[in-house]
Amino acid sequence: MRRSAGFTLLELVVAMAIVGLLLAAMPLAVSRAYESAEYRTTVRNLVAGLKTARLEALRTGRGIAFVVDLGQRRFGIEERMGDTLPERLTVRMLVADNEVANEGRGSIRFFPNGSASGGIIDVLRPSGDGVRLRVAWLFGRITQAAPG
Repeated sequence: MRRSAGFTLLELVVAMAIVGLLLAAMPLAVSRAYESAEYRTTVRNLVAGLKTARLEALRTGRGIAFVVDLGQRRFGIEERMGDTLPERLTVRMLVADNEVANEGRGSIRFFPNGSASGGIIDVLRPSGDGVRLRVAWLFGRITQAAPG
């Protein structure tokens, strides 16, 4: 009796089909992972910017504005807008009337006593879920919740 070594043609075809399915699913998984990382980084940078603006107002003793420019898709403290808003994220903003500079550009101002002008920044993923960043006017407290 002779034993044959190796694989049959059927086994090779099944193995190649499994590899093909895995390779086809990989770009979708990578895209979702990239979108998720981009979303988390944007939210983290927005919260950090808001907190930094509040601390800077307390430290310097003057009002500090955290600016979001939806037209240019940039945000930051005062005119130092170094962070960008990714194209695939939808960002909405609700701020006081006197903090709207022009169409698509608004700010949340923090004051030396710890209060703020108040406002809401919604960051939404393409799927529709996301986060609402709320700045309370009385104490300048920054909270996160589901948009709604």
